[in-house]
Amino acid sequence: QVQPAESGGGVVQAGDSLTLSCSVSGGTFVGDDMVAWYRQAPGKEREVIGTITWDAGSRHYADSMRGRFTIYRNYNENRAWLHMNGLKPGDTAIYYCSIRQDSVVYWGQGTQITVSS
Repeated sequence: QVQPAESGGGVVQAGDSLTLSCSVSGGTFVGDDMVAWYRQAPGKEREVIGTITWDAGSRHYADSMRGRFTIYRNYNENRAWLHMNGLKPGDTAIYYCSIRQDSVVYWGQGTQITVSS
């Protein structure tokens, strides 16, 4: 089974940009997989940022995430990415990548982003 893994988190300053990567082990992305990015801030529920279909590259974003977040994927690198602009302290959270493959959802362990003011 595939196992997603996020990378690229860290401590950044307000206003910075950052790109997270989602790679897989134990398998590979295939045609109609859907990759989703979520985040969970301290004391809050996990919320979806957006999704991308692997083959078609069709993207959808949560209304509250439009504008500063961009999801994309790279066939050759077999990775999906989450690019974030204009980070704010309110973006401090653990960011997760999930992959839906054959109707099963697999989750990564998450990567912490801390935005300091």
